[in-house]
Amino acid sequence: MARAGLVGPIVAALVAFVATGVAARAQEFNDYPTSARAEYVFGCMKANGDSRQSIMQCSCSIDVVASLIPYERYVTAETVLSMSQVRSDLGSPFRTSEQASNALNDLRRAQAEAEVRCF
Repeated sequence: MARAGLVGPIVAALVAFVATGVAARAQEFNDYPTSARAEYVFGCMKANGDSRQSIMQCSCSIDVVASLIPYERYVTAETVLSMSQVRSDLGSPFRTSEQASNALNDLRRAQAEAEVRCF
């Protein structure tokens, strides 16, 4: 009888422990701000047709990218991509630096994986 009385608190503690772990993993996965996710989806939709299907595919795509590279690395790659298009001395380091190239390659690999999974 005493064991039966302990089952409730043990189950409650186990549920709380699992819920905490799930919430922590969700937070790790969702480190991209909503505005960054929305910007990605809007750009992706523009490139893939403004349809209901493209919303689903592009939303899936940013989820895959977010699961593969941390947000800070994503920001670096997006900055490199943007600044490398500047046709002056300001854009040169973004076109020639190894660190910039690595960040951009990380983003491209993540996007290629997203293409395979989502499109």
